[in-house]
Amino acid sequence: MTGDVVELTIGPVAHGGHCVARLDGRVVFVRHTLPGERVRARLTETGRDSFWRADAIEVLEASPDRVPSVWPEAGPGGVGGGELAHVSLPAQRRWKADVVREQLTRLGRLDLTALGLDVVVEPAPGDDERGGLAWRTRVDLVAGADGRAGMHRHRSHDVLRLDAVPIAAPGAAALLAREHVFARRWRPGTRIEAVAPASGAPGVLLVDGVPWRHGRLDERPNARRVVAETVPVPVLEGLAADGDDAPTLGLRVAAAGFWQVHERAPEVLVDAVLRASAPDGVAGLAGAHGLDLYSGAGLLTVPLALAVGPSGRVTTVEGDARAVRDAQRNTHDLDQVTLHQGDVATVLGSVLEDTGGLPGSTPGGARGAAAPDVVVLDPPRTGAGRAVVERVAASGTPRVVYVACDPAALARDTSTFVEHGYRLESLRAFDLFPMTHHVECVAVLTR
Repeated sequence: MTGDVVELTIGPVAHGGHCVARLDGRVVFVRHTLPGERVRARLTETGRDSFWRADAIEVLEASPDRVPSVWPEAGPGGVGGGELAHVSLPAQRRWKADVVREQLTRLGRLDLTALGLDVVVEPAPGDDERGGLAWRTRVDLVAGADGRAGMHRHRSHDVLRLDAVPIAAPGAAALLAREHVFARRWRPGTRIEAVAPASGAPGVLLVDGVPWRHGRLDERPNARRVVAETVPVPVLEGLAADGDDAPTLGLRVAAAGFWQVHERAPEVLVDAVLRASAPDGVAGLAGAHGLDLYSGAGLLTVPLALAVGPSGRVTTVEGDARAVRDAQRNTHDLDQVTLHQGDVATVLGSVLEDTGGLPGSTPGGARGAAAPDVVVLDPPRTGAGRAVVERVAASGTPRVVYVACDPAALARDTSTFVEHGYRLESLRAFDLFPMTHHVECVAVLTR
């Protein structure tokens, strides 16, 4: 079975970067194809009763949305991270919109038409001009058995040697070239990460987590392990303390820590979240109380703190200790920010109690006088989960801004919010991962 080649007629897209086909009544998830195509596909997984997997290896009838792959090494049998490289950019965005729509309808049990909503995936600035390439500021590689740098084949421990990564941003590509990463022979299994801020600030090459410079590890305690990131925030014009016309935030982040990988993603998400947090304009956030969950290094915390101003407050919860250290560095001069470190589901109740954000005796979690004015969530791919959603709903906050990197998790959590009296008011989707099936969403839920 596995390894056999079969002919398939391809049906609709599905979450995860593949399309659905049927073989003798069985569901087959097929990568490297498009709806409506007729393909020859190699079965790659046949051990399940519920579904099989396959890779399209020959196109018999092509979709008009198919283009020559911009990254052949990410094709059938190749590396992960470029599974839509054979799809035109407009079609990639329609693909992702279809997935978001389907997940919200099926898993979230939402009628988007009745809500007056649709899903349109917006490109990041500059992506169309670059053909969806050269956007990734952080590139992870691993050395194969031959010592050459590459990436793992999809769903495999095998490493495919590479000579370039077309989606690497210019700074990351230059860093890889300057340190001769693809030409060197590394110890097999070595992890190599190029980190290059979009601002052009100095980047760093990490080899097994240790900075690497000019052909050797730099293990000095003061070796550069933190990079400077800048985030333009025009929506804050007039609110920044220094009165700049176009505020730009300067943040420092651990090189090995989490940061949005698309070079324009930080500014896109900050703008979207601030606008979503303040339906009457960002100036209306002055004096407000914002709760920032899964707050990371402070990407959303800092602009939210500037928006609420000295008379407001921002309370954060983040589980990763390294990210909290970054956030401490980035918010040290913002007295209106209080940081909490711990598992969000575990500590959120006590945080809300400390800040006065738990409802009083009103049944059903109706809004108390001290409820947060807005709660921002940016959870990991698994989502916030029922426990966190129920605590947020119990706080009585009138407005939730949910940043989601997985539409299935967004759909499940939105369904839980709806159970607790919230309505999906608006939804924006952003193509911050071109050539992949991933999509970022910013949803607003109101009580």
